[in-house]
Amino acid sequence: QVRLVESGGGLGQAGGSLRLACTVSGRPFDYYIGWFRQGLGKEREFTAVINRAGSVTWYADSVKGRFIISRDLASHTVYLDMVSLKPEDTGVYYCAADDRINPYRDTGFRDREYAYWGQGIQVTVSS
Repeated sequence: QVRLVESGGGLGQAGGSLRLACTVSGRPFDYYIGWFRQGLGKEREFTAVINRAGSVTWYADSVKGRFIISRDLASHTVYLDMVSLKPEDTGVYYCAADDRINPYRDTGFRDREYAYWGQGIQVTVSS
């Protein structure tokens, strides 16, 4: 059983930066890890995903160039570094894991494609 726990986040200012962390337990090397977010009254949306080795990443257009997803294999942690924050980045951020997705084949960009989820963590960006 995979368990994901998010940490970090909180309150940031427009133009500022925040870092989220997702600690993965239970076969952590077997999974692609994705970050999703959900604004108030909005559907959960894809943000970024990273491969098992931490060597290849994919991003939503809305965060490309501002967010960086990375993976520390030693600590089983996936990070989401967010810079140049915007108020529209506000929402609950979730990390998710699955061993079946393959972004090269257009999977891993939808929340329904992930089997395991963290509890979510709030990020609020003030203007």
